[in-house]
Amino acid sequence: MGTQSIKVALYDWEKKTITAQVQHPCELIAENDGTREQKTEWYEQALDKCFASLSPADKRGIAALGVSGHQHGFVPLDADGKAVYNVKLWNDTSTAEECAILTKACGGDDAVIDEVCNLMLPGFTAPKILWLKRHKPEAFARLRYIMLPHNYLNYLFTGAYNAEEGDTSGTALYNGAKKRWSKKICDAVDGALMPLLPPLIASNAPSGFVTEAAAKRWGIPAGIPVSSGGGDNMMAAIGTGTVEDGFLTMSLGTSGTLFGYSDKPISDPKNGLSGFSASSGGYLPLLCTMNCTVASEEARKLFSLDVKEFDAEASKAPIGAGGIVFLPFFNGERTPNLPNGRAGINGITAANCSRANIARAALESAIFAMRGGLDAFRALGFEPREIRLTGGGAKSPLWRQMAADIMNTPVKRPECDEAAAMGAALQALWCLQPQGKSVPLERLCAEHISVRKDECAIPRPDAAAAYERAYAEYKKYLNTLSPLFV
Repeated sequence: MGTQSIKVALYDWEKKTITAQVQHPCELIAENDGTREQKTEWYEQALDKCFASLSPADKRGIAALGVSGHQHGFVPLDADGKAVYNVKLWNDTSTAEECAILTKACGGDDAVIDEVCNLMLPGFTAPKILWLKRHKPEAFARLRYIMLPHNYLNYLFTGAYNAEEGDTSGTALYNGAKKRWSKKICDAVDGALMPLLPPLIASNAPSGFVTEAAAKRWGIPAGIPVSSGGGDNMMAAIGTGTVEDGFLTMSLGTSGTLFGYSDKPISDPKNGLSGFSASSGGYLPLLCTMNCTVASEEARKLFSLDVKEFDAEASKAPIGAGGIVFLPFFNGERTPNLPNGRAGINGITAANCSRANIARAALESAIFAMRGGLDAFRALGFEPREIRLTGGGAKSPLWRQMAADIMNTPVKRPECDEAAAMGAALQALWCLQPQGKSVPLERLCAEHISVRKDECAIPRPDAAAAYERAYAEYKKYLNTLSPLFV
């Protein structure tokens, strides 16, 4: 379940290959105040279309389901399981005021971090719930189930109401380090909120089993397990093999993420490193930006270039784009915390104003935005051996080399492009095994995940040094212009 579409992939674990894959787009409600919403019926319609496109024989052969969903969204349901309002998404920044209210009520940023290992940011779920209470009181009065997007899909398949720790740790209602819901945050939202929250299950446990009604609707076997599922980043961690210390995954999609597995809690929210839990056990410190491929897509449309043409144009420009710096805040921004941020192209002169330089600056901006996360990882003692690159941007040789040079770390691209779907499939396989006899997830990942040996990027010392200078220029513009967006 991505922001722009729902995709169904069938993975044959014996042949270690995806045998079928279909997807259907989802609409998006976007407003100038930062609103980004969807409707639950759009998810159901997309599932209908996807499963209808699979052959009956393929559907009959399904042994287990796993769901990956975009994080932080708020799916508000009534007692009958019907939505009382739209789904507010991860990239909805209309809740900045609610964040300020909750932070003040809880005693400030440090108190919030102690409660939920994170700052109270507009992307998270807690301020979305308060927004519903303040702006749609009649809908809030009917609220009985609080779900994240992937939990809602699990609910459609199984009728069960539960959640797992990974996606839950991104709600700003749960402390992954202390393994508990935060009564303090919940009460700040509403005194009656805690009883509405779902019970938590283990990451390798089934969320439930496909109901007869779901089986009839989608042509899949009744009674098969649906794994606990998780957020798309948690599933991508599994799908790229980031299930042990020393590996980082960088995802170049609509949002940009950088995350790594840790056996112990690691976070630095003030420097953008969220303290999440992994859906494989352990912890998943993560940096997220709201504008990754967005800048290159907008620039590409402006110049009427396809993806390959855009990359070719960008490759003509030098490292640092001749001094042009792109601040890519088309959707506001989460890291840094600038919900009212705006995009800008800076440093243009008569000498450097070219399509090539602007194209390269757009690509560089996505990696610069995540470089701060790598610095935060290293400051906390996490020294990565390599970065696994995923998302649409990973297909670009130019972007892969750019990532290796800017991060000064080897970059490898997994064989499977669908990291989140692969992670959901492997979690479903993990769940399918007899409890107590299951193979460790690390071993499953080692057996099923490989990298494209011909698409590895090694950092080049001269280029890495040049990018240090370019990154310093990026930070200069960022630090100078950020006060304009507060």
